[in-house]
Amino acid sequence: MSNQNNRPRLVVTLGDPAGIGSEVILKALADPEVTQNCHLVVVGNVTLLAKSYENISKNIDNSLNLVDLTDLSIVDITTAGEIITGVGNTASGAASFAYMEYAISRTLAGEFDGIVTGPITKSAWKSAGYNYPGQTELLAERAGIERFGMLFVGCSPFTGWTLRALLATTHIPLCQVSATLTPQLLTNKLDLLVECLENDFGIKNGRIAIAGLNPHSGEMGQLGTEEIDWLIPWLESERQKRPHLQLEGPIPPDTMWVKPGMAWYGNSPVKNPADAYLALYHDQGLIPVKLMAFDRAVNTTIGLPFVRTSPDHGTAFDIAGKGIADATSMKAAIQLAVELVKRRYKV
Repeated sequence: MSNQNNRPRLVVTLGDPAGIGSEVILKALADPEVTQNCHLVVVGNVTLLAKSYENISKNIDNSLNLVDLTDLSIVDITTAGEIITGVGNTASGAASFAYMEYAISRTLAGEFDGIVTGPITKSAWKSAGYNYPGQTELLAERAGIERFGMLFVGCSPFTGWTLRALLATTHIPLCQVSATLTPQLLTNKLDLLVECLENDFGIKNGRIAIAGLNPHSGEMGQLGTEEIDWLIPWLESERQKRPHLQLEGPIPPDTMWVKPGMAWYGNSPVKNPADAYLALYHDQGLIPVKLMAFDRAVNTTIGLPFVRTSPDHGTAFDIAGKGIADATSMKAAIQLAVELVKRRYKV
């Protein structure tokens, strides 16, 4: 922890420099509520940040007071190749990977307490020769861990209720989901989720809702047999091993998100919404999360030896350079990183 009033030390990566990362970072840092509780270092390219600063200045109202670039702590990393605003390519992929490498190495060395990552495009990484499904997998590899997960967190602006959704499988084709899911995999994810609820959110004896895989959770084997073959037996075994937890499921995927939706929007009373939701594959979890919380959800990697958060949106190449990107999710990512660091260090 920083010795400056125990403020968390965070490193913020620019993400793909052809996208909106620089814009949402600059807009987020213009909010004193975001910056006053932490020490921030931005990793990217000063020239690109200056260009983004100029674009934002042309398109904002006077209510947003941008922080002067000279007042920011910036690690300037220059890579080869031309960066074209709005176009992810080999050069932008190499640059965003270099930003991540710096952030990870310096965090593992103890210089930072957490990483907030700007959005990247996986195809640009692949074009630059880096074959990772995403930033999450790179972080896990460099940290030397095998148990990790993608948890999405969002606080409702309507009710104050906090949505937490963990993905059992992440960036894999849909046709591989059934073969990838195993009782051991789900046990590992459930372990991570329980530890996260206790250590990062102070929730013990939590209520966790677990999705089925097939429509109607298989409907007694009529629409798929995974539930009968192993998912229901696995869940019964976990209930016996974890009597202090409330494990609900397997809940039909099309109805699991009804209560969270009500709790988020507050348009109907909800009794005992779950503390967390375990989705079995990417879109099963992220379609409802983005419907509810697209502009404020945060992706946090659990299981790492440090805090990592990221806004839950992509590079938005179609609006890059126009100065109109919404920074709400980036603000939330920085603020959640501060909260998680403080909880871990009990500050």
